[in-house]
Amino acid sequence: MNIWHAIILAIIEGITEFLPISSTGHMIIGSSFLGIASNEYVKMFTVAIQFGAILSVLVLYWNKFLQSVDFYLKLIIAFIPAAVFGLLLNDYIDALLDNTWVVAVMLIAGGVVLLFVDRIFAKNEAVQAEQVLSNKKALIIGFFQVIAMIPGVSRSAATIIGGLTQQLNRKNAAEFSFFLAVPTMLAATGYKMLQYHLDTGFSPGDMQILALGNIVAFIVALIAIKGFIGFLTKYGFRFFGYYRIIVGILILILLSKGLITEANSI
Repeated sequence: MNIWHAIILAIIEGITEFLPISSTGHMIIGSSFLGIASNEYVKMFTVAIQFGAILSVLVLYWNKFLQSVDFYLKLIIAFIPAAVFGLLLNDYIDALLDNTWVVAVMLIAGGVVLLFVDRIFAKNEAVQAEQVLSNKKALIIGFFQVIAMIPGVSRSAATIIGGLTQQLNRKNAAEFSFFLAVPTMLAATGYKMLQYHLDTGFSPGDMQILALGNIVAFIVALIAIKGFIGFLTKYGFRFFGYYRIIVGILILILLSKGLITEANSI
């Protein structure tokens, strides 16, 4: 991986992390097209640059993180399922990261779901005010986040839909998804970096590329979050559903013709 690879992957991360289109899936695809060989540093990098995206949430919603202790309690409760299943299934999750076929199928399946989400939860939009979750509802959303451990599902899509099932409107569901990303991605980043440090060790060049990736991801995510909330509130999920289906089908075609390969996937 070189500097330009890092910048491109960080741009992809910043754009896609908070959209319901799977950031992991897009980075797998991007790495395949760029011809980035699969290795432990690349896998760690694609997780660790999520820290930059986390910072964008803290900057844009800093006032939310100065609320009551109950706000943090909800985040911890919602985070627990991903923490438990992430530790238990880490090896299986890493194995799936090498499977571009899984990414393509999940993109298509998730896209089909998004085509019907607005209609199914239309009544939720009648509530325009800020909504408060109970501990039980936060936990249920947390279990939806576990589904996103399958590459191509999208953490954002899973948790937003989870919020909709708990009677949140699109805006509030999306914002809770952003907030939940903070402990989730912070834990994933810390775990992957510690694991890489213990197994391989960071070189000065590794740290420079990682720092650059986080800076780029932070800047791009700031723009993406603001744009996404406005778009989602006005137009809903249908566009993202069609996008996922088209991208997923395109990947399947390229895989079947050998134009992208599993060997290049991260």
